[in-house]
Amino acid sequence: MKLPTVTPADIRRALLLREEIALLDLRCEAAFATGHPLFAANMAADRIAIEAEVRLPRKDVAIVLYDDGEGLVASGAERLAALGYTHFSALDGGLTAWRDAGFEVFEDVNSYSKAFGELVESRRHTPSLSADEVAKLIADKANIAILDVRRFDEYATMNIPGSISVPGAELVLRAGQAVPDPDTTIIVNCAGRTRSIIGTQSLINAGVPNNVWALRNGTIGWTLAHHALDHGADRRGAIGPFEGGPANARDVAYRAGVRHIGANELAALAAQTHRTLYRFDVRDAEEYAAGHLSGFRHYPGGQLVQETDMAAPVRGARIVLTDDRCVRADMTASWLAQMGWEVYVLEGGYDGALEVGPPLVMPKLDPAHRYRRPYEGTDVAESAMQAYLDWEYGLIEQLRRDGTHGFYVI
Repeated sequence: MKLPTVTPADIRRALLLREEIALLDLRCEAAFATGHPLFAANMAADRIAIEAEVRLPRKDVAIVLYDDGEGLVASGAERLAALGYTHFSALDGGLTAWRDAGFEVFEDVNSYSKAFGELVESRRHTPSLSADEVAKLIADKANIAILDVRRFDEYATMNIPGSISVPGAELVLRAGQAVPDPDTTIIVNCAGRTRSIIGTQSLINAGVPNNVWALRNGTIGWTLAHHALDHGADRRGAIGPFEGGPANARDVAYRAGVRHIGANELAALAAQTHRTLYRFDVRDAEEYAAGHLSGFRHYPGGQLVQETDMAAPVRGARIVLTDDRCVRADMTASWLAQMGWEVYVLEGGYDGALEVGPPLVMPKLDPAHRYRRPYEGTDVAESAMQAYLDWEYGLIEQLRRDGTHGFYVI
């Protein structure tokens, strides 16, 4: 199959003009993590049959394929064509041409979400405490509550002693129950930096009455400071927003440019088949399984902000979020909008017939092809952890040099 080609300049123009484009890196995830364009999404050639129809819902979306000389583009195109995709091309010269054009190459995975988090901290001066400062507060039995915003399985693997699991987008909905005393200082942690920055700033943006701080560098920073982690914890924050939290969340979304829509507007968006439309239910998995709106894929809000390239690889697409309480959708949408997405929150719909069933779970990557995150597990070398933090701190300068992000911070 002979493919048409596009240049790196063509891709850059599409990104700057907010045109829909799915720039797909066909290498395995471990190779992808060594370097890629900012808005590239990893879809290994041998996983196209598994992932494409979930991650690329419009069959005539503009897809650009590339590798780094491995010869994956032709087979990738054939696999997409077999699934009915019709509009794909190859990056002329692959990743080498991108580098030769002088354009930025970003390491790791979920790079643009992480870069956005660094920009938020830089612009909003999100407050943080070091591992030693938090350890002293714990030792002194200070009036603090540590909220872990990672996925629950990550929290259960290892956590800051005494912390409670309140995954990302659940913070505004659950902080009033998890931390009922407004005089309690809240400390938000993740594994590294991004989710704790976004979580801390979410509570601040939504007007929580407590003082809020991020644990600087998360469990990585805690480990590097040689403090002990706990394992196997199962503490979860129950639902219960702080006073004014839901209304404040709506105001945060409004200030970010998010629009609330109803069923009629959603139908109108879906009818515009020349545009890609992603629909995500941002509640927790148990709520989704008990009953969800047809056509909405489960993706917890905190993870959606953290790994937007995995959830929505078509840059320039539209996103509609749903949540029966709206709070999580509003807070998630506020961040996606600041990341340059056209994003909507769907109101209502839960009083009618709902589909019942667990979230779609795609097969795991071959461990030999998976990128080992420096912030997961308990046996990561300290040098790898420190190198990861150093990389994150350098992302703002990379964003500036790249110039295509279109991010803003309210």
